[in-house]
Amino acid sequence: MDAIVRPTPVLSGEIGALSSKNYTTRYLLVAALSEGTSTVYYPAHSEDSDAIRRCIADLGAELQEDGEKIVIRGFGRHPKPVKELNVGNAGAVLRFLMAVAALCPDVTFVNTYPDSLGKRPHDDLIEALGQMNVEIEHNAGRLPIRIRGGQPQGGRIRVSGEVSSQYLSALLFLTPLLEEDSEITVTGDLKSKVVVGQTLEVLEQAGIVIHAAEDYLSFRVPGRQSYAAKTYTVQGDYPGSAAVLAAAAVTESDVTIHRLAENSRQGERAVVDVLRMMEVPLTHENGTVHVQGTGRLKAVEFDGDAATDAVLAMVAAAVFAEGTSRFYNVENLRYKECDRITDYLAELAKAGARVEERRDEIIVHGRPEGVEGGVTINAHYDHRVIMALTVVGLRSKEPLLIKDAHHVAKSYPQFFDHLRALGARVEWVN
Repeated sequence: MDAIVRPTPVLSGEIGALSSKNYTTRYLLVAALSEGTSTVYYPAHSEDSDAIRRCIADLGAELQEDGEKIVIRGFGRHPKPVKELNVGNAGAVLRFLMAVAALCPDVTFVNTYPDSLGKRPHDDLIEALGQMNVEIEHNAGRLPIRIRGGQPQGGRIRVSGEVSSQYLSALLFLTPLLEEDSEITVTGDLKSKVVVGQTLEVLEQAGIVIHAAEDYLSFRVPGRQSYAAKTYTVQGDYPGSAAVLAAAAVTESDVTIHRLAENSRQGERAVVDVLRMMEVPLTHENGTVHVQGTGRLKAVEFDGDAATDAVLAMVAAAVFAEGTSRFYNVENLRYKECDRITDYLAELAKAGARVEERRDEIIVHGRPEGVEGGVTINAHYDHRVIMALTVVGLRSKEPLLIKDAHHVAKSYPQFFDHLRALGARVEWVN
Protein backbone atom coordinates (compact mmCIF):
# COMPACT_ATOMS: atom_id res chain seq x y z
CA MET A 1 0.00 0.00 0.00
CA ASP A 2 1.00 3.61 -0.55
CA ALA A 3 0.77 6.50 1.90
CA ILE A 4 -0.04 10.16 1.36
CA VAL A 5 1.72 12.55 3.74
CA ARG A 6 0.11 15.99 3.84
CA PRO A 7 1.63 19.19 5.26
CA THR A 8 1.18 19.21 9.03
CA PRO A 9 2.37 22.35 10.85
CA VAL A 10 1.65 21.18 14.41
CA LEU A 11 2.22 17.90 16.30
CA SER A 12 1.16 17.30 19.89
CA GLY A 13 0.72 14.38 22.28
CA GLU A 14 2.43 11.48 24.04
CA ILE A 15 3.44 8.02 22.82
CA GLY A 16 5.48 5.14 24.19
CA ALA A 17 8.51 4.10 22.16
CA LEU A 18 8.17 0.68 20.56
CA SER A 19 10.50 -2.00 21.85
CA SER A 20 14.00 -2.24 20.42
CA LYS A 21 14.30 -4.43 17.32
CA ASN A 22 18.04 -4.96 17.85
CA TYR A 23 17.69 -6.11 21.45
CA THR A 24 14.61 -8.23 20.70
CA THR A 25 16.50 -10.10 17.97
CA ARG A 26 19.47 -10.74 20.24
CA TYR A 27 17.45 -11.77 23.29
CA LEU A 28 15.32 -14.21 21.29
CA LEU A 29 18.46 -15.71 19.78
CA VAL A 30 20.33 -16.23 23.07
CA ALA A 31 17.14 -17.67 24.57
CA ALA A 32 16.98 -20.18 21.69
CA LEU A 33 20.67 -21.05 22.17
CA SER A 34 20.10 -21.95 25.81
CA GLU A 35 18.88 -25.40 26.84
CA GLY A 36 16.48 -24.11 29.47
CA THR A 37 13.47 -21.80 29.55
CA SER A 38 13.96 -18.06 29.19
CA THR A 39 11.47 -15.18 29.37
CA VAL A 40 11.69 -12.00 27.28
CA TYR A 41 9.48 -9.11 28.41
CA TYR A 42 8.15 -6.52 25.94
CA PRO A 43 9.62 -8.04 22.76
CA ALA A 44 9.24 -5.99 19.58
CA HIS A 45 6.63 -6.97 17.01
CA SER A 46 7.69 -6.25 13.46
CA GLU A 47 8.50 -8.17 10.30
CA ASP A 48 12.12 -8.58 11.43
CA SER A 49 11.34 -9.78 14.94
CA ASP A 50 8.60 -12.05 13.59
CA ALA A 51 11.19 -13.52 11.21
CA ILE A 52 13.47 -14.60 14.04
CA ARG A 53 10.49 -15.99 15.99
CA ARG A 54 9.55 -18.09 12.99
CA CYS A 55 13.09 -19.30 12.28
CA ILE A 56 14.07 -20.26 15.82
CA ALA A 57 10.79 -22.19 16.06
CA ASP A 58 11.70 -23.99 12.82
CA LEU A 59 15.06 -24.82 14.43
CA GLY A 60 13.38 -26.42 17.44
CA ALA A 61 12.75 -23.68 20.01
CA GLU A 62 9.37 -23.81 21.78
CA LEU A 63 7.68 -20.40 22.02
CA GLN A 64 4.68 -19.28 24.09
CA GLU A 65 3.66 -15.62 23.95
CA ASP A 66 1.10 -13.31 25.51
CA GLY A 67 0.69 -9.53 25.33
CA GLU A 68 3.54 -8.86 27.75
CA LYS A 69 6.18 -11.52 27.27
CA ILE A 70 7.46 -14.48 25.30
CA VAL A 71 8.63 -17.69 27.00
CA ILE A 72 11.20 -19.71 25.03
CA ARG A 73 12.52 -23.22 25.64
CA GLY A 74 15.78 -23.31 23.71
CA PHE A 75 17.56 -25.94 21.63
CA GLY A 76 21.07 -25.12 22.87
CA ARG A 77 23.87 -26.29 20.59
CA HIS A 78 21.57 -28.85 18.94
CA PRO A 79 19.12 -27.10 16.58
CA LYS A 80 16.66 -29.33 14.76
CA PRO A 81 17.79 -30.28 11.23
CA VAL A 82 15.74 -28.31 8.72
CA LYS A 83 15.99 -28.06 4.94
CA GLU A 84 14.98 -24.41 4.50
CA LEU A 85 14.78 -21.19 6.48
CA ASN A 86 12.96 -18.05 5.36
CA VAL A 87 14.12 -14.83 7.06
CA GLY A 88 11.95 -12.62 4.87
CA ASN A 89 13.73 -9.29 4.39
CA ALA A 90 15.63 -9.34 7.69
CA GLY A 91 19.36 -8.97 7.04
CA ALA A 92 20.56 -9.20 10.64
CA VAL A 93 18.40 -12.28 11.23
CA LEU A 94 19.88 -13.92 8.13
CA ARG A 95 23.45 -13.26 9.19
CA PHE A 96 23.01 -14.36 12.79
CA LEU A 97 21.23 -17.54 11.70
CA MET A 98 23.80 -18.35 9.03
CA ALA A 99 26.20 -18.86 11.93
CA VAL A 100 23.68 -20.90 13.94
CA ALA A 101 22.89 -22.97 10.84
CA ALA A 102 26.52 -24.09 10.80
CA LEU A 103 25.42 -26.45 13.61
CA CYS A 104 22.95 -28.11 11.19
CA PRO A 105 23.89 -30.62 8.48
CA ASP A 106 22.27 -28.91 5.46
CA VAL A 107 20.16 -25.73 5.45
CA THR A 108 19.18 -23.44 2.57
CA PHE A 109 18.19 -19.82 3.19
CA VAL A 110 15.64 -18.96 0.51
CA ASN A 111 15.36 -15.68 -1.40
CA THR A 112 11.89 -14.17 -1.01
CA TYR A 113 12.93 -10.50 -1.43
CA PRO A 114 15.09 -10.53 -4.59
CA ASP A 115 14.85 -6.72 -4.98
CA SER A 116 15.98 -5.95 -1.42
CA LEU A 117 17.71 -8.50 0.86
CA GLY A 118 18.36 -10.63 -2.22
CA LYS A 119 20.70 -7.93 -3.51
CA ARG A 120 22.75 -7.59 -0.34
CA PRO A 121 26.19 -9.26 -0.12
CA HIS A 122 27.26 -11.64 2.65
CA ASP A 123 30.70 -12.63 1.30
CA ASP A 124 32.62 -11.67 4.44
CA LEU A 125 30.59 -13.96 6.68
CA ILE A 126 30.68 -16.73 4.08
CA GLU A 127 34.47 -16.50 4.01
CA ALA A 128 34.72 -16.53 7.81
CA LEU A 129 32.46 -19.58 8.14
CA GLY A 130 34.52 -21.28 5.46
CA GLN A 131 37.53 -21.01 7.79
CA MET A 132 35.50 -22.97 10.35
CA ASN A 133 34.95 -26.17 8.32
CA VAL A 134 31.57 -25.02 6.98
CA GLU A 135 30.76 -25.56 3.29
CA ILE A 136 28.59 -22.87 1.69
CA GLU A 137 26.94 -22.65 -1.72
CA HIS A 138 25.82 -19.17 -2.72
CA ASN A 139 24.95 -16.83 -5.56
CA ALA A 140 27.98 -14.51 -5.69
CA GLY A 141 27.63 -13.94 -1.96
CA ARG A 142 23.88 -13.45 -2.14
CA LEU A 143 20.75 -15.50 -1.50
CA PRO A 144 19.86 -18.29 -1.88
CA ILE A 145 22.59 -19.58 0.44
CA ARG A 146 23.05 -23.27 1.28
CA ILE A 147 25.05 -24.13 4.40
CA ARG A 148 26.49 -27.60 4.93
CA GLY A 149 27.71 -27.63 8.49
CA GLY A 150 27.23 -29.92 11.44
CA GLN A 151 30.82 -29.79 12.67
CA PRO A 152 31.99 -26.16 12.77
CA GLN A 153 35.44 -25.70 14.28
CA GLY A 154 36.87 -22.86 16.33
CA GLY A 155 40.45 -21.69 16.22
CA ARG A 156 41.83 -18.64 14.45
CA ILE A 157 39.14 -16.82 12.47
CA ARG A 158 39.44 -13.63 10.43
CA VAL A 159 36.40 -11.57 9.45
CA SER A 160 36.13 -8.25 7.67
CA GLY A 161 34.34 -5.40 9.42
CA GLU A 162 34.30 -3.14 6.35
CA VAL A 163 30.67 -3.74 5.28
CA SER A 164 28.82 -4.73 8.45
CA SER A 165 29.39 -5.53 12.11
CA GLN A 166 26.65 -8.18 11.85
CA TYR A 167 29.17 -10.72 10.52
CA LEU A 168 31.25 -10.34 13.67
CA SER A 169 28.17 -10.55 15.90
CA ALA A 170 27.14 -13.77 14.14
CA LEU A 171 30.52 -15.36 14.98
CA LEU A 172 30.30 -14.16 18.58
CA PHE A 173 26.98 -15.98 19.00
CA LEU A 174 28.34 -19.23 17.53
CA THR A 175 31.91 -19.63 18.78
CA PRO A 176 31.17 -20.04 22.53
CA LEU A 177 29.32 -23.29 21.70
CA LEU A 178 32.25 -24.90 19.85
CA GLU A 179 34.62 -27.48 21.29
CA GLU A 180 37.69 -25.38 20.54
CA ASP A 181 38.62 -21.97 21.88
CA SER A 182 38.51 -19.27 19.22
CA GLU A 183 40.46 -16.15 18.39
CA ILE A 184 38.56 -13.75 16.14
CA THR A 185 40.47 -11.01 14.34
CA VAL A 186 38.58 -8.21 12.60
CA THR A 187 40.22 -6.89 9.43
CA GLY A 188 39.66 -3.45 7.98
CA ASP A 189 37.66 -0.66 9.58
CA LEU A 190 34.93 -2.12 11.78
CA LYS A 191 31.57 -0.49 11.10
CA SER A 192 28.96 0.18 13.80
CA LYS A 193 31.12 -0.69 16.82
CA VAL A 194 28.29 0.45 19.08
CA VAL A 195 26.11 -2.40 17.83
CA VAL A 196 28.89 -4.89 18.61
CA GLY A 197 28.71 -3.50 22.14
CA GLN A 198 25.01 -4.39 22.23
CA THR A 199 25.83 -7.95 21.17
CA LEU A 200 28.49 -8.27 23.88
CA GLU A 201 26.09 -6.82 26.46
CA VAL A 202 23.45 -9.44 25.64
CA LEU A 203 26.01 -12.28 25.58
CA GLU A 204 27.25 -11.26 29.01
CA GLN A 205 23.69 -11.24 30.33
CA ALA A 206 23.30 -14.76 28.92
CA GLY A 207 26.30 -15.99 30.91
CA ILE A 208 28.77 -16.10 28.01
CA VAL A 209 32.40 -15.07 28.58
CA ILE A 210 34.16 -13.23 25.75
CA HIS A 211 37.47 -11.37 26.09
CA ALA A 212 37.27 -8.34 23.79
CA ALA A 213 40.07 -5.94 22.95
CA GLU A 214 39.19 -2.34 23.74
CA ASP A 215 39.03 -1.47 20.02
CA TYR A 216 36.82 -4.51 19.24
CA LEU A 217 39.30 -5.72 16.61
CA SER A 218 40.24 -8.96 18.37
CA PHE A 219 38.38 -11.38 20.62
CA ARG A 220 39.26 -14.48 22.61
CA VAL A 221 36.28 -16.79 23.00
CA PRO A 222 36.54 -19.83 25.29
CA GLY A 223 34.79 -22.86 23.82
CA ARG A 224 32.51 -25.41 25.48
CA GLN A 225 30.30 -22.72 27.02
CA SER A 226 26.54 -22.92 27.52
CA TYR A 227 23.96 -20.17 27.28
CA ALA A 228 22.10 -19.68 30.56
CA ALA A 229 18.32 -19.50 30.61
CA LYS A 230 17.47 -16.02 31.86
CA THR A 231 14.80 -13.34 32.09
CA TYR A 232 15.31 -10.31 29.86
CA THR A 233 13.51 -6.97 29.43
CA VAL A 234 13.64 -5.18 26.07
CA GLN A 235 14.25 -1.44 26.21
CA GLY A 236 12.62 1.20 24.02
CA ASP A 237 13.83 1.61 20.43
CA TYR A 238 15.86 4.68 19.47
CA PRO A 239 16.16 3.98 15.70
CA GLY A 240 12.39 4.06 15.18
CA SER A 241 11.88 6.89 17.65
CA ALA A 242 14.47 8.96 15.74
CA ALA A 243 11.96 9.58 12.95
CA VAL A 244 9.24 10.67 15.39
CA LEU A 245 11.70 12.97 17.16
CA ALA A 246 12.75 14.43 13.80
CA ALA A 247 9.08 15.00 12.92
CA ALA A 248 8.62 16.88 16.20
CA ALA A 249 11.76 18.91 15.50
CA VAL A 250 10.66 20.18 12.07
CA THR A 251 7.15 21.20 13.18
CA GLU A 252 5.66 23.33 15.89
CA SER A 253 5.30 20.61 18.47
CA ASP A 254 4.71 19.52 22.01
CA VAL A 255 5.59 15.83 21.77
CA THR A 256 6.60 13.38 24.50
CA ILE A 257 8.08 9.92 23.94
CA HIS A 258 8.43 7.52 26.88
CA ARG A 259 10.66 4.42 27.35
CA LEU A 260 13.88 5.95 25.96
CA ALA A 261 16.58 5.25 28.55
CA GLU A 262 19.26 7.93 28.91
CA ASN A 263 22.02 5.35 29.52
CA SER A 264 21.09 3.07 26.61
CA ARG A 265 23.93 1.50 24.61
CA GLN A 266 21.97 2.06 21.40
CA GLY A 267 24.12 4.31 19.23
CA GLU A 268 21.01 5.95 17.84
CA ARG A 269 20.52 7.57 21.24
CA ALA A 270 22.73 10.24 19.66
CA VAL A 271 19.66 11.60 17.84
CA VAL A 272 18.80 13.44 21.06
CA ASP A 273 22.26 15.06 21.14
CA VAL A 274 22.10 15.95 17.44
CA LEU A 275 18.73 17.64 17.81
CA ARG A 276 20.13 19.61 20.74
CA MET A 277 23.05 20.64 18.51
CA MET A 278 20.45 21.77 15.97
CA GLU A 279 18.99 23.95 18.77
CA VAL A 280 15.74 22.00 19.03
CA PRO A 281 14.16 22.67 22.45
CA LEU A 282 13.96 19.34 24.29
CA THR A 283 14.52 17.62 27.60
CA HIS A 284 15.54 14.01 28.29
CA GLU A 285 15.08 12.70 31.82
CA ASN A 286 13.60 9.70 33.58
CA GLY A 287 13.37 7.78 30.31
CA THR A 288 11.24 10.47 28.64
CA VAL A 289 12.09 12.81 25.76
CA HIS A 290 9.97 15.96 25.54
CA VAL A 291 10.28 18.08 22.37
CA GLN A 292 8.77 21.53 22.07
CA GLY A 293 9.66 22.21 18.48
CA THR A 294 9.57 25.56 16.74
CA GLY A 295 10.34 24.27 13.26
CA ARG A 296 13.58 26.29 13.30
CA LEU A 297 16.82 24.30 13.22
CA LYS A 298 20.54 24.96 12.77
CA ALA A 299 22.85 22.94 10.53
CA VAL A 300 25.07 20.27 12.07
CA GLU A 301 28.06 18.06 11.31
CA PHE A 302 27.88 14.50 12.63
CA ASP A 303 29.85 11.23 12.42
CA GLY A 304 27.05 8.79 11.62
CA ASP A 305 28.89 5.49 12.06
CA ALA A 306 27.76 5.00 15.65
CA ALA A 307 24.13 5.88 14.90
CA THR A 308 23.56 4.27 11.52
CA ASP A 309 19.83 3.67 11.82
CA ALA A 310 19.09 7.26 12.87
CA VAL A 311 21.07 9.02 10.13
CA LEU A 312 18.26 9.19 7.58
CA ALA A 313 15.90 10.77 10.10
CA MET A 314 18.56 13.33 11.09
CA VAL A 315 19.13 14.11 7.40
CA ALA A 316 15.38 14.67 7.03
CA ALA A 317 15.51 17.21 9.85
CA ALA A 318 18.56 18.87 8.27
CA VAL A 319 16.57 19.41 5.05
CA PHE A 320 14.83 22.27 6.90
CA ALA A 321 17.80 23.60 8.88
CA GLU A 322 19.49 26.94 8.37
CA GLY A 323 22.88 26.30 6.77
CA THR A 324 24.67 23.27 5.35
CA SER A 325 24.77 19.99 7.30
CA ARG A 326 27.25 17.17 6.79
CA PHE A 327 26.84 13.55 7.86
CA TYR A 328 30.10 11.66 7.37
CA ASN A 329 31.53 8.16 7.86
CA VAL A 330 28.25 6.65 6.63
CA GLU A 331 29.34 4.44 3.72
CA ASN A 332 27.75 1.38 5.33
CA LEU A 333 24.36 2.97 4.57
CA ARG A 334 24.96 1.79 1.00
CA TYR A 335 24.65 -1.87 2.05
CA LYS A 336 21.22 -1.83 3.66
CA GLU A 337 17.76 -2.66 2.26
CA CYS A 338 18.68 -0.23 -0.49
CA ASP A 339 21.57 2.14 -1.12
CA ARG A 340 20.54 4.58 1.60
CA ILE A 341 22.77 7.30 0.19
CA THR A 342 22.14 7.31 -3.56
CA ASP A 343 18.54 6.06 -3.48
CA TYR A 344 17.42 8.19 -0.52
CA LEU A 345 19.01 11.40 -1.78
CA ALA A 346 17.45 10.92 -5.21
CA GLU A 347 13.99 10.85 -3.61
CA LEU A 348 14.80 13.84 -1.37
CA ALA A 349 15.81 15.79 -4.46
CA LYS A 350 12.50 14.91 -6.13
CA ALA A 351 10.71 16.48 -3.17
CA GLY A 352 12.77 19.66 -3.52
CA ALA A 353 15.60 19.13 -1.03
CA ARG A 354 19.10 20.35 -1.88
CA VAL A 355 21.40 17.42 -1.22
CA GLU A 356 24.74 16.05 -2.37
CA GLU A 357 26.40 12.68 -1.94
CA ARG A 358 29.97 11.57 -1.49
CA ARG A 359 31.20 8.00 -1.19
CA ASP A 360 30.74 8.09 2.58
CA GLU A 361 29.03 11.45 3.18
CA ILE A 362 25.65 13.13 2.87
CA ILE A 363 25.61 16.92 2.41
CA VAL A 364 22.36 18.82 3.02
CA HIS A 365 21.88 22.47 2.07
CA GLY A 366 18.98 23.38 4.30
CA ARG A 367 15.76 25.03 3.13
CA PRO A 368 14.15 26.57 6.23
CA GLU A 369 11.26 27.78 4.08
CA GLY A 370 10.29 24.17 3.31
CA VAL A 371 10.33 22.07 0.13
CA GLU A 372 7.85 21.89 -2.72
CA GLY A 373 6.72 18.25 -2.46
CA GLY A 374 3.80 17.32 -4.66
CA VAL A 375 5.57 14.25 -6.10
CA THR A 376 5.47 10.48 -5.93
CA ILE A 377 8.34 8.95 -3.98
CA ASN A 378 9.94 5.52 -4.43
CA ALA A 379 11.02 4.35 -0.97
CA HIS A 380 12.84 1.30 -2.41
CA TYR A 381 11.10 -1.11 0.00
CA ASP A 382 13.17 0.39 2.83
CA HIS A 383 11.53 1.05 6.21
CA ARG A 384 14.07 3.70 7.25
CA VAL A 385 13.63 5.58 3.96
CA ILE A 386 9.84 5.49 4.37
CA MET A 387 10.02 6.97 7.87
CA ALA A 388 12.52 9.68 6.91
CA LEU A 389 10.58 10.74 3.81
CA THR A 390 7.45 10.98 5.93
CA VAL A 391 9.24 13.58 8.07
CA VAL A 392 9.98 15.58 4.91
CA GLY A 393 6.35 15.31 3.82
CA LEU A 394 5.17 17.02 6.99
CA ARG A 395 7.01 20.20 5.93
CA SER A 396 6.40 19.97 2.18
CA LYS A 397 4.17 22.61 0.58
CA GLU A 398 2.25 19.91 -1.30
CA PRO A 399 1.61 16.27 -0.26
CA LEU A 400 4.07 13.44 -0.86
CA LEU A 401 2.86 10.06 -2.10
CA ILE A 402 5.19 7.34 -0.76
CA LYS A 403 4.98 4.12 -2.76
CA ASP A 404 4.89 0.76 -0.95
CA ALA A 405 4.87 2.48 2.44
CA HIS A 406 3.56 -0.69 4.11
CA HIS A 407 7.20 -1.88 4.23
CA VAL A 408 7.56 0.37 7.28
CA ALA A 409 6.27 -2.72 9.13
CA LYS A 410 9.73 -4.26 8.80
CA SER A 411 10.70 -2.46 12.00
CA TYR A 412 7.87 -0.13 13.09
CA PRO A 413 4.36 -1.36 12.15
CA GLN A 414 2.72 1.35 14.31
CA PHE A 415 4.70 4.24 12.81
CA PHE A 416 1.84 5.89 10.92
CA ASP A 417 -0.60 5.17 13.75
CA HIS A 418 1.73 6.90 16.20
CA LEU A 419 2.18 9.91 13.92
CA ARG A 420 -1.56 10.22 13.41
CA ALA A 421 -2.05 10.10 17.18
CA LEU A 422 0.21 13.16 17.33
CA GLY A 423 -1.85 14.94 14.67
CA ALA A 424 0.02 14.10 11.47
CA ARG A 425 -2.05 14.11 8.30
CA VAL A 426 -1.13 10.72 6.89
CA GLU A 427 -3.42 8.26 5.16
CA TRP A 428 -3.18 4.91 3.42
CA VAL A 429 -4.18 4.57 -0.24
CA ASN A 430 -4.44 1.45 -2.39
